[in-house]
Amino acid sequence: MNVAVISVGKLKEKPFRQMADEYLKRLSRFGKFEEIEIPDLPERENASPAEEERIREREGEAILQRIRPGDRVIALTIPGKQRSSPELAEEIREAKNRGTGRLVFLIGGSLGLGANALRRADAEMSMSRMTFPHQLFRVMLLEQIYRAFQISKGTKYHK
Repeated sequence: MNVAVISVGKLKEKPFRQMADEYLKRLSRFGKFEEIEIPDLPERENASPAEEERIREREGEAILQRIRPGDRVIALTIPGKQRSSPELAEEIREAKNRGTGRLVFLIGGSLGLGANALRRADAEMSMSRMTFPHQLFRVMLLEQIYRAFQISKGTKYHK
């Protein structure tokens, strides 16, 4: 199974980079995993709603350039459907059984995902109604993807 996480922004702090790399290493046993970083665009402190929307749309265009036609895309949003770890494992199993070319998770920038990226998504998923720092969130998502693969494999990791 091929999986990609497309995220706006870089993992800048060493501890987060190390944790992400550890999960990517663990995930490599299950298939091809990509972490694709899209540059976040600068945002003025007092940006108008229209300016913020332009930033989201431009970041969304950059995201869309990295999505392939056969990909199943899951956008990470606060209002998206919350899933348990076993439910995420089932989502991944179903994508694999359908012959999905690649399962892609989208993480927007500090302003969220643009409407263009959301329109391309096949589903929206929420890990919480809370807001998390982007670097921590990416590590949390990688851990949950790893946990889902472990659940599918029947290991004790997820308990």
